[in-house]
Amino acid sequence: MKVAIFTDVFLEVPGGIPSSINAQREYLEKAGISSVVFCPAQPGSKVPDGVFAVPSFKYFRPGGAPFAKRIAKVKRAILAAYPEFDFDVVHVHYEGACSLAGMQLARELKKPLVQTMHGREDVAAETNIPHPFKTLGGCLICFLHHFGVSHTIKIKRDNYLAPTVVRAKMWTLMVNHANFADVVITPSKHFEEKLRHYGVCKPFLVISNAISDEALRASFREAGLDFSKPEAREYDGSEPLRLFWNSRVSKEKRIMPLLSALTLIKLPVSLEVYGDGNELTKAERYARKHGLKVKFYGRVEHAEILKKMKKAQLSSVVSYGFDNQPMTILEARAMGLPTLVCDPDLLEVTGDGGILTAGPEPEKIVETLENIQRRPETIAKKSKECIKERDEVLQSVQIKKLIKLYNDLASKMLPK
Repeated sequence: MKVAIFTDVFLEVPGGIPSSINAQREYLEKAGISSVVFCPAQPGSKVPDGVFAVPSFKYFRPGGAPFAKRIAKVKRAILAAYPEFDFDVVHVHYEGACSLAGMQLARELKKPLVQTMHGREDVAAETNIPHPFKTLGGCLICFLHHFGVSHTIKIKRDNYLAPTVVRAKMWTLMVNHANFADVVITPSKHFEEKLRHYGVCKPFLVISNAISDEALRASFREAGLDFSKPEAREYDGSEPLRLFWNSRVSKEKRIMPLLSALTLIKLPVSLEVYGDGNELTKAERYARKHGLKVKFYGRVEHAEILKKMKKAQLSSVVSYGFDNQPMTILEARAMGLPTLVCDPDLLEVTGDGGILTAGPEPEKIVETLENIQRRPETIAKKSKECIKERDEVLQSVQIKKLIKLYNDLASKMLPK
C-alpha cells in the first residue's frame, strides 16, 4: 500500500501537527506502508527522503512557515513528478493550498480521501488577526479557500461557537473542508461533536495523536529513567512547585493569564517555558517586570524537551475553547507528568492525570495551585494515573486504527 500525505504545516515548523504526522509516517513505514509527504518548503532548503516540496513562495512566510503557491501550480508540480499518482489513499492534514491540491487530486483521480481535522481555526483566526482586520481577514481566508473546495454550507453567527463574523467564516471553511472527504478523523471526541453540530455529515473516526515509542524510550534513557518502571512524581508542599510549559508561546495558548496568576499566588512556584511564538517577547518582559521565577528556553529539540520533563511536577496547558488534543498533554502523560488545564474539554485528553481549574481566569488558576499545595499528595496520585494509562498515547497502539482505515478504504469500505 502507498499513501499520499498532504499538509501545509510540516518542514521548518515545530508543533503538534508536524510531530504527529512524522510519528504516523514513521510507524506506517514500519508496517510496510510506504508514504510520501507533500508540503511547502523554503526554496533551496534541504528536503529529507520521503518528502516532496511543492512550489512555495520565497519571501512570503506567514508566521515564519513556508507557504505553498496556488493550487493549480502545486498540482502540476506533483503530477510532473508522479505522473501515475499511484497512491492507494490520500490523507490530508490541513486547509492551505498544498492540502487543497491533494484533495482535488484525490477527487479527480478517484482516490479515497481522508481528512484529519486538527484544530480550531475559528479561535486561531479570532485571536491572531489584528483587531481592525479580523472580519476582513476571516472573509478573505474563507473566500480563498472556496476556490479549492466548494462552500455548500454557510455558517451564520450564533451564540455557541460562532459569535463573530470571523468565527462564522472559519466554521464555514472547516465544515465544507471536512465534508469534501470520504472519512474525517479527529483526535478527540469533543471536536467531532462540534463539527457534527455545524453540519459535517461524513463518517468520523477518533484517532488520537501519539508519541513515537522509540523517542519516548530514548528520552527515558537520557533522563536516567527506566521506561519499564516509571516513577511517579512527588511533591510535599514544602518546596517550590515546578511547573512546565511546552506549547507555542502564543495568544491563543494564553501564557499571559498563567503569568498573571503567578503574580497573585502566595506559594513559591517556578515555571520553565519551552517554545516560541507571537507572545514570547511580551511574556519575557512581563516576567522580568514582576520578578517571576520563570525561565524561557525558546524553541528546543523535541527529545530535549522530553528529557527536561524529568524535573517537572506539573505540566500546564491553560488554553480555553481552542485546543483539541495538545501534543504537550500526550507527552506529559507519557512521562508520568500530571497536567493543569482550564478547559473541561481537555480532560478527555489528560485522562485521569488531569487537574482542572474552576475557570480560565488567573484567580481560578491560583485557587487550584493553592489547593495542590494544601493537598500535595495530588501530584503523586495524578502521576500514577498517567503511568497507568501510558500505552494509550503510544504510536504503536494508535497506528493500528489508521492502518485498518487505510485497508478498508483501499477495499472500498467506509467506516459506519
